[in-house]
Amino acid sequence: MSLSDLTPADRHRRIAGEFTARVQGVKDWHSPAPVDGWTARDVVRHLVEWLPGFLGSSATLPPARSVDEDPAGAWQAHADGVQALLDDPAAAGRTFTNPHIGEMPLASAIDRFYTSDVFMHTWDLARATGQHDRLDPGFSALLLGGMEPMEQIIRSSGQYGPRVPVPDDADAQTRLLGFIGRDPNWTA
Repeated sequence: MSLSDLTPADRHRRIAGEFTARVQGVKDWHSPAPVDGWTARDVVRHLVEWLPGFLGSSATLPPARSVDEDPAGAWQAHADGVQALLDDPAAAGRTFTNPHIGEMPLASAIDRFYTSDVFMHTWDLARATGQHDRLDPGFSALLLGGMEPMEQIIRSSGQYGPRVPVPDDADAQTRLLGFIGRDPNWTA
């Protein structure tokens, strides 16, 4: 079954599982990452630390473990907490509220903003640590197709760098990476 056909809980399970595999393969947490000024550890830190603030009062995750002391353990505890929230039938009925985004089902908000972020940052961690860096092509194309019409809003958020030019005939992953400001040819 393709990633786009899954429920938010199952999509997170698969995408977080891919990220977890990269976390488990890290040999040097100080390796530079494709995000300017970040290391492999910072990729994990970003994912572990931004979601609780984003969720606000809509949901609570278990307290974060220290990424500095144990990045792999911090990621696993965080990913397990997010998965438990998505697997909880009561959470499906909760409403996520954000002054910039509005209201939507909690699972949809996590799926749209967080799980997609984990998907894209899987490439960052893989590249930083010399691991398998291929992303699902269908989901890459789906994300790119959803983001391109909102490019001005996305760029003005400051969360993505300037678009990196890629060949017109590039595959979906390469086009997605260029769109989010990554040089697809970056190496550590």
